Amino acid sequence: MAKTLSTMLPLGTSAPEFSLMDIDGKIKKLQDFADAKAYLIMFICNHCPYVIHVRETLVKVTEEFQAKGVAVIAINSNDPQEYPEDSPTQMKALAQQYHFRFPYLFDESQAVAKAYRAACTPDFFVFDRKRLLVYRGQMDESRPGNAKPNDARDLRSALIHALEQKPISPEQKPSMGCNIKWRSGNEPSYY
Repeated sequence: MAKTLSTMLPLGTSAPEFSLMDIDGKIKKLQDFADAKAYLIMFICNHCPYVIHVRETLVKVTEEFQAKGVAVIAINSNDPQEYPEDSPTQMKALAQQYHFRFPYLFDESQAVAKAYRAACTPDFFVFDRKRLLVYRGQMDESRPGNAKPNDARDLRSALIHALEQKPISPEQKPSMGCNIKWRSGNEPSYY
């Protein structure tokens, strides 16, 4: 299980726009969530052990913060030709199994992952109501095989601060996970 760290997109970056298909074949855009009080955009997939490790906690945390006005959007940018378990069909099955209440979008071109400089799964980005990046980093210190609590401590704190429009310390720890599975020849310069 190879480890990759988040690229730590500069704080204050405006959320890149996107137009991606969800698991039901509908197009979703960032502007569809214009009334959000904050935004959590996360790059996940079905097969990564790091995502599997946090999946149940992630579902609970996202439900909690969606109820408070946070727009939660999950994006899968992996190449389904090489990783069929990350195909749109499998994404839909997983979303139903775990009762995702957030849109799970497929980034077929991988352009959205590049725009966000996403590097790993999971990779978390929190934006304030003006869609400016206030947090990019780990969900918590829990990893497959360690004994740290899987409680979303870091992500939860960032979302609370974003909702309360309070500053978040720029000392943030990068997310760690499996690298995004880029199509051959489509790897970004930061890979």
